[in-house]
Amino acid sequence: MGKKVKKEVEPPPKDVFDPLLIESKTAATVVLMLSSPEEEVLAKACDAIYKFASKGDENKVTLLGLGAVERLYKLISHEDPIVRRNAIMVFGIMASNHDVKKLLRELDVTNALLSHLVPEEDVVIHEFATLCLAQMAVEYTTKVQIFEQGGLEPLIRLLDSPDPDVKKNSVECIYLLVQDFQSRAAVCELNVIPPLLELLKSEYPVIQLLALKTLEVISRDRGTRIILGENQGLDCLLKILETNEFNDLHVEALAVLGNCLEDVHAMQLIQQTGGLKKLLSFVGDSTVPDIQKNAAKAIAKAAYDSENRKILNKEEVENCLINLLEIDNDGVKVAASQAISAMCEDLSSKRAFGLQGIPQLVELLSSNNEEVKEAAVIALANLTTASPSNSSAVAEAEGIEPLVKTLNAQRDGAVANAAAVLTNMATQEPLRLSVQSHGAMSALTEPLRSTSSPVQSRAALAVAALGCDADARAELRNAGGLGPLVDLLHSKNEEVRRNACWAVMVCASDELTAVELCRLGALDILEEINLSTGRKNKFSEAALEKLLDNNLSQKYSQMGYLSSSNVITDGFYDYGQIKPGIKLLSLEELSMQELTDRRAIIFINAKPQEEFVADKMGGAIERDKLHDFSWELHISEIEYELKSNVVPIGKVKKGTFYHRALLFKVIADRIGIGCSLVRGEYNRAWNEVKLVDDSPQGVTGLLLPPQEYIVDLMFEPGFLMKQGSAEADQYKRI
Repeated sequence: MGKKVKKEVEPPPKDVFDPLLIESKTAATVVLMLSSPEEEVLAKACDAIYKFASKGDENKVTLLGLGAVERLYKLISHEDPIVRRNAIMVFGIMASNHDVKKLLRELDVTNALLSHLVPEEDVVIHEFATLCLAQMAVEYTTKVQIFEQGGLEPLIRLLDSPDPDVKKNSVECIYLLVQDFQSRAAVCELNVIPPLLELLKSEYPVIQLLALKTLEVISRDRGTRIILGENQGLDCLLKILETNEFNDLHVEALAVLGNCLEDVHAMQLIQQTGGLKKLLSFVGDSTVPDIQKNAAKAIAKAAYDSENRKILNKEEVENCLINLLEIDNDGVKVAASQAISAMCEDLSSKRAFGLQGIPQLVELLSSNNEEVKEAAVIALANLTTASPSNSSAVAEAEGIEPLVKTLNAQRDGAVANAAAVLTNMATQEPLRLSVQSHGAMSALTEPLRSTSSPVQSRAALAVAALGCDADARAELRNAGGLGPLVDLLHSKNEEVRRNACWAVMVCASDELTAVELCRLGALDILEEINLSTGRKNKFSEAALEKLLDNNLSQKYSQMGYLSSSNVITDGFYDYGQIKPGIKLLSLEELSMQELTDRRAIIFINAKPQEEFVADKMGGAIERDKLHDFSWELHISEIEYELKSNVVPIGKVKKGTFYHRALLFKVIADRIGIGCSLVRGEYNRAWNEVKLVDDSPQGVTGLLLPPQEYIVDLMFEPGFLMKQGSAEADQYKRI
């Protein structure tokens, strides 16, 4: 072999820089390297920054302060795939920091990241781009950006990725996006259901969990539930519940199933396949509170539909819910009570709960948990509505005392519904008396002062239901409850105003309460309400009438008329005509005033009179001598003698028309003669009586209609003048 000749090495070109290895100990130097034009330098700098940022949040803050984010932003779309990949990896790690996220939003990084979710891009880029998007999507503004930039479609496509991290990040990002209704509607059109159901078969629990959470959110919409059923989604959910290894997914699976059961079609499908029976059995066997709670919530959602209630009743869901009330977990008790509230819209269920569930619900009224108390009393309100037997069952379970105590609960819902239960019970007299004996009227005083319209409305209705006897009204009056009740007449809420009018109408059934209501301004407010076509109602009109009927002094002064049913009793006084808006003072207040020159106030406090009225007050007067009848001087002398404007009618010996008509009405009322009192002008007043004439001769048993007469008490005492006759008109006006 020939001798080898050594080849000479050519020297490097003079215009090329010799390779330089740099070992940097500071992040600032590496950040500066991100501006290098050399791809190899950029790739290595990104890799070093990725490792540095992965060590902790403080390092991310340091890099943010050095301006690394802005430089990296320019590199995530670099033409070199390694540089691009490494830059996106850094973003994926750094986006967990709040301040970094804020800057990324300002840079609108989402658009660039979404552009890299194409199939031909590297799977590592998919992983870290979706990681960055998922961490940013917790903010509402980023959700909007991703949606508006068309991010849902590529994210849904990546649910089929072979890489589990890509799947996890993509489904997490979708879960966050569908919290917004726009994205929730859009994902269904993009056929998200099949890939989500496929994720339920994943070997990674976190992916399964995120898929279920996403399904729970989107299945709140009916359209999604239909698609879910068409894709055998209900079977998938039931299989998860039947598999013990998936017990950490049972809570979320139940939540999705609960949404699906709102639809009758889904409910029927599950029942026909035996799934509903399995579901209820599963709930009964479970000892996990969250599972029990979600099962009760699922039943509650389903029970809002009447057809669903029938199906659930057929499967004896009531037993399941009653058993859940016994579970030592407040969340389960609340959910079970809410489900009972929904189910008892079905009459069969209402009867079933009445036989078994009421004692447990009554027991929950003593819970220290206000939410439990509220849920239980709402259930009782629904159970006792239009159900006397259930109302009786509440009383038998010793529920009245805790219900009265619940009127002072912290939550408005508890107070309002406690008042509703007591109202329902008050329809039966024995129960009403029992409720009253527990101090319910006093306890209603605070709810009447509430700022919550439902509480005000229910409390006023309870007062109307319970205020049927004088003792109950006296209790409310003594507890200071009439003031807040009158205040509710001002309410702008129509229901509150109507119920307050109703309560005032009931409370005005005795004179003491009616007088107090007038003193508090109820009369003026009701008059104002009844002048408004938009605010008045049948109860406001009835309340005004009842108030006046039990405050005859006010009625006569205001309206100038008392009917035959308005019986004058001791304590009545004739103040004279008052103008609208003028408040009538009480007799006590009037008696304390100094003497004035206005007409005397005639006060009734006398025994039944034996002699006739005209004889008592000066006898018959000749028409042409009427001006000589000096009754004014006589009355003035009495006022001076008594040092008071208030004159007892028994003191009057010379009385004119209005004195005599008043006294005649008093006597007629006491001896049972139907008689009305009408005030005219110029000190005139008269009485109207209805009498039946004798039957015509030769006709037996014929009852003629009564005729109305005016009674002459001045000129021909006792003479009856037919209403409408010339002599009657002369008596009233001349």
